[in-house]
Amino acid sequence: MQIPALPFTVTDWSAVEPTIHPGDSGTAEWRTLNIGDIRVRQVTYSPGYVADHWCERGHILYVVAGELVSELKDGRRFTLTPGMSYQVSDRGDSPHRSVTEKGATLFIVD
Repeated sequence: MQIPALPFTVTDWSAVEPTIHPGDSGTAEWRTLNIGDIRVRQVTYSPGYVADHWCERGHILYVVAGELVSELKDGRRFTLTPGMSYQVSDRGDSPHRSVTEKGATLFIVD
């Protein structure tokens, strides 16, 4: 990852306009800051959220609140709670999707 030239920037995530993304069930609320090719997001999943696709993009994901289950297409499942993270590459060898029974708030860089 190469962060492009930019001035020191402070982000008040509550002031970033959200966009709503429906899943197979539930919704994901994204607050997004784009910096060149880098996307920085605060994402809140509603209770009962199930992603509508298998993602092959690389991410660094940190759980701020709630509980997230990250399902891999190969059948593995990982439960993440506040203070936990995962890192996955852009190589596409670990298709994954997010599921949450209780809801979760995440901080994601990709």
